[in-house]
Amino acid sequence: MILLELMDNIWIVLGLCLFIWIYGWAKESLGSAKLAILFAVIVFYLTFYSYPYLVWILAGFFIIQTAGKELMTQLNPFGGDQLH
Repeated sequence: MILLELMDNIWIVLGLCLFIWIYGWAKESLGSAKLAILFAVIVFYLTFYSYPYLVWILAGFFIIQTAGKELMTQLNPFGGDQLH
């Protein structure tokens, strides 16, 4: 019972974080806040309700984008400055 409640809370927090991340990206890419909200709502709905397994792929991508950027620059097999 407690585990199910914990998973529900994790799902809500993950949803909010991904929604804000998608909105920020869409606002930067599309240039319009209203269009970005519409885009984020559509992507959020399709991801969380139609294809929930994609949430974990997006969560992994989010972690790589935020925490893995420095790691990728240290592990750059090609050398140089490609990841900056």
